[in-house]
Amino acid sequence: MVIWMDDQELIDLFRENGFKVTAQRLAICKFILSRGDHPSTDQVYHALKIDYPTISLGTVYKTLDLLEELGLIQKLRFNESNIRYDPDLQLHINMVCTKCGKIYDYKAENIQNMWNVIISDLGIKPKGQRIDIYFECDDCK
Repeated sequence: MVIWMDDQELIDLFRENGFKVTAQRLAICKFILSRGDHPSTDQVYHALKIDYPTISLGTVYKTLDLLEELGLIQKLRFNESNIRYDPDLQLHINMVCTKCGKIYDYKAENIQNMWNVIISDLGIKPKGQRIDIYFECDDCK
């Protein structure tokens, strides 16, 4: 499930945490929080550049880092040059195509039960989780 917040909720969240609110920052937030395709920084930048011609890549990077810090998105780092962003913070599996790079979310019915067994066996309280499965999607086979 992707977290959806309206403009006022985002503005309040930023202000409560001491961050400035700008039209560009709000646009970045609304864009990324509404996505299911795990966009990269460049994809966010190019999509918003049309409506916000003065937006900088630096603003996009900083805002995405801020959203991660606020716990609204998860950064999926595959290597230094391949970072994607996931607004779905619920337990799920990222199905990553090794050819085209598309990422699909898979929500197994029993994944929460399996996860509970794993963390119980380990005797820990995890601060996060990420499960990736690599495969070739139907389009790339």
